[in-house]
Amino acid sequence: MSTTESPPPAEGTAHTDWETVQASPEFQSLRRRLRRFVFPLTAAFLVWYLLYVLLASYAPAFMATKVVGNINIGLIFGLLQFVTTFAITTWYVKWADKNFDPPAAAIREEIEGSGR
Repeated sequence: MSTTESPPPAEGTAHTDWETVQASPEFQSLRRRLRRFVFPLTAAFLVWYLLYVLLASYAPAFMATKVVGNINIGLIFGLLQFVTTFAITTWYVKWADKNFDPPAAAIREEIEGSGR
């Protein structure tokens, strides 16, 4: 037996063909939907973070500009990185609850239901 072959299902258990599930139109649609949300948002956050790093490296005078008291632009940008992270997380959770989880649950139910 090759190491790439799946062992036969144990007696009394169902066998799920994961390649068939992965090739199904429902799964492909779900995968596209996730990628259309996650990849652009990840790219936007990385650009935002890179901007912060580049400004800190190449524009220290700008980042040291005082806004109020001892609070400068660099500190504000740094804190906004945390705010952005929490905002993206909140946005993703709400998006997933509405757009991702219901179709994923339907696919899971179909797999688990067909295996019984």
